[in-house]
Amino acid sequence: MFIVQSYPLAIFFCVITMLCWGSWGNTQKLAGKTWRYELFYWDYVIGILLFSLISAFTLGSFGTEGRSFIPDLCQAEWGNIGSAFLGGIIFNAANILLSAAIAIAGMSVAFPVGIGLALVLGVLINYMGAAKGNPVLLFCGVILITIAIVFNALDNFVNPAAGKMTPYTAMFIFACGIFASNFIFNTIAMKKPFEGSPVGYSAYFKGPLKIHWVGILGGLIWGLGNAFNLIAAGKAGAAISYGLGQGATLVSAFWGVIIWKEFKDAPKGTNKYLYAMFALFLFGLALIIAAGA
Repeated sequence: MFIVQSYPLAIFFCVITMLCWGSWGNTQKLAGKTWRYELFYWDYVIGILLFSLISAFTLGSFGTEGRSFIPDLCQAEWGNIGSAFLGGIIFNAANILLSAAIAIAGMSVAFPVGIGLALVLGVLINYMGAAKGNPVLLFCGVILITIAIVFNALDNFVNPAAGKMTPYTAMFIFACGIFASNFIFNTIAMKKPFEGSPVGYSAYFKGPLKIHWVGILGGLIWGLGNAFNLIAAGKAGAAISYGLGQGATLVSAFWGVIIWKEFKDAPKGTNKYLYAMFALFLFGLALIIAAGA
């Protein structure tokens, strides 16, 4: 399987993760002009599962290092499989609420508040699990990003222990958890929507092919970011990899503010808080990168 061997390449992968995780919401915005977010979300989840299979049989199976996907899956212990599957379920429960927030409040509000808080907690938890990098710079970066949010509103990957999984296999199981739980979470969202009238499954199958591809593209974009985040974690450390990946908050805020003009009708003086958010996020991310150098 493919393994990242250098810190600069790991940081580059983290930046790609940040761009992907911060940009998939654009596909929901595009589809949302004529398509309910609950219907979009089905295609988005299919896209995530599809990408997990593509990466597992390509990057996860080629090369001389580590176990390839199928042998790795066969030797994985059920406890580890269950943990990855449960992770997908928990992620999906949160992410479908994020999609609802995007539909209601826009990308520039939903991402910084929801994902920004996840950045803070995720960096802390990951660092406690596998301390790597300069803690002073790392947590100073987290503190600055926390202030920005207020302004806005572990394994050896090369030779994993027997029974554990490579990141490619874990990502596939994680995606399966997302897909399976979507039949519960999204069905509830369709029957008990946050806004608008209930929508049935028949509406999904009446949608044109091009609108389905928009949702699948969103899932593929998120999946690419997730793959690069997991791959980079082996070299950069889980806390730094996760922290930079969640810089997607900054990217999504840019899309929402600059491209989608979500604050065009905001009260006078709002822009100074937006500029402060961008500045603090950039400085915070710079400190997180420096922490692992």
